Amino acid sequence: MIQTLLAGITILLTACAATSSLASCDGEDPSPCAAGMADVAILDRATGEQLTIYTHQGERWVVGTPGHRYAVSIRSRWPGRILGVVSVDGVNAVTGETASWGQRGYVLPAWSSFDVLGWRKSQERVADFVFTRLEDSYAARTGRPDDVGVIGIAVFREADDGAATSGAERSESKRETDREAGRPAPYAPAPYARTPSAPADSSALGSARAEAAPQERQRLGTGHGQSEVSHVASTRFERAREQPDQVIVIRYDRRDRLVAMGVIPGDEHAPHAFPRSASADFVPDPPARW
Repeated sequence: MIQTLLAGITILLTACAATSSLASCDGEDPSPCAAGMADVAILDRATGEQLTIYTHQGERWVVGTPGHRYAVSIRSRWPGRILGVVSVDGVNAVTGETASWGQRGYVLPAWSSFDVLGWRKSQERVADFVFTRLEDSYAARTGRPDDVGVIGIAVFREADDGAATSGAERSESKRETDREAGRPAPYAPAPYARTPSAPADSSALGSARAEAAPQERQRLGTGHGQSEVSHVASTRFERAREQPDQVIVIRYDRRDRLVAMGVIPGDEHAPHAFPRSASADFVPDPPARW
């Protein structure tokens, strides 16, 4: 199999992702034997909450709130280094190119985690991911609105990672994660709100888009927000194979649109004109005596 040599990005400062458990997103794996290499969660940075992932017709969804900053949180479950190529709205979050598997991404050491906070501007800064109107999204403003509303991570193993990563290196990486997280709790998936769905489709990044009627199509995107510090450094990474070992795809939209599409249930506490008379016909019987 042809191996490619990639100048990627490695994490210098591991984010404190241990403050919340990450969502297990297996099921998008071109290579079933490599399933579960990484877990991904979407974090609402305005509220500090991890967004619930809903499943509907073979797709995963989260509710985005316009104006809220968010992060794509990646946690490695692999004993060697992995590469994660991150796509937001069909755009590579590191290079700004229209996303494809063969591009640059983030290299995570064994067992580590990292919060991708925004569009990479340099090795020191990013422009925040922020939920915004489709027309204000970075993809739309750069003439690429067709794939707005989908977040994708393509995960690759490193070539000869078993030989390159010794047991001592794995232990040291694990200790580093433990030290920063203050001894993480046993790993557990985040809440999933599951609805009956078809098997997940392992399509390429950016190709998962709604087949809904025009009035129901995606209207929320990711804007190019304020600049903030996020340190990384360059490294070299040789992929074990050309195609990713795992692909994770998560779609997003506003709550009202996901309710209209049947992705999430409607509000059970809808207002009533006569709330104290909604079910009253006549005088009810008194409670039974015991």
